[in-house]
Amino acid sequence: MRLFKDASYDFLNNRKRAYVFSALLLLVGIFFLTVHHGLSYGVDFTGGTLMQVKFGKATDVAQVRSAISGLRGGESQIQQLGQSDTYVIRLPVFQSDQQRDVGDELRSALASTFGQDGYTVERTEAVGPKVGNELQRKAIEAILIAFGLTLVYLAFRFEWRFGVAAIIATGHDILITFGFISMFNVDITLATVAAVLTIVGYSLNDTIIVFDRMRENFKGKRKEQYVDTLNRSINETLPRTVLTSGTTLATLFALFIFGGEVIRPFALVLILGIGIGTFSSIFVASPALLEIENWLQRREAAA
Repeated sequence: MRLFKDASYDFLNNRKRAYVFSALLLLVGIFFLTVHHGLSYGVDFTGGTLMQVKFGKATDVAQVRSAISGLRGGESQIQQLGQSDTYVIRLPVFQSDQQRDVGDELRSALASTFGQDGYTVERTEAVGPKVGNELQRKAIEAILIAFGLTLVYLAFRFEWRFGVAAIIATGHDILITFGFISMFNVDITLATVAAVLTIVGYSLNDTIIVFDRMRENFKGKRKEQYVDTLNRSINETLPRTVLTSGTTLATLFALFIFGGEVIRPFALVLILGIGIGTFSSIFVASPALLEIENWLQRREAAA
């Protein structure tokens, strides 16, 4: 079975519609990043104690907040998960020498209101503030190093214009992905950072596959128009792009549906990022390459 056999879609002459779509996604992402939610950092990066609690019956968030209102450590954050009987409770300040006391205090406060058998603690996490700050710094370094090394590879393998187009597409993917992270109020944790690094690699890999075919086709048909060579290259790699993305997304949807609360944010970020990365390899990276080539031709003609 071969999908998109002899495909001849005119992607690049429809690039202005893709620009509008990308601009809308970017505006929505920037709105949520700067005006609405911003980024919500998890316990991994802020330090604190997190406890996921499942109650024996439907419980209102006001009841939970009232039960733990006397706890030390400042304002607690309470987030409902799925049904109205499961909540994540975060205590922002973590006492490094009193980790068990914080957990015990939280359990005691819940037991006094709901009873010992009225709730079940499904998971507990605790990270000190110094460790959280170090993890945040290391996470940023990991993303920048991965991005930088990949760009060095692109500079050696392709012409500089290919590298610039790949940078534009990958930056587009990361910004939109972070916008969706903010929109869906997904906590930035170590798992989220792993997902973002995966998206960077996946997006660049998909773009490189298309660019590699373009380079081969430029050598083969010198008299063909530049835009026609780009379109032909995208169409020739379209089956591979769709099949790879489709099988990856099928796996991620299975993780999202059956993976449970811990793995679900990781799967969601990857679903969003890979969807955007597949779009950008066709409708952002290649048009960006065409725009750079058109700019170089205008500059040469003017000279």
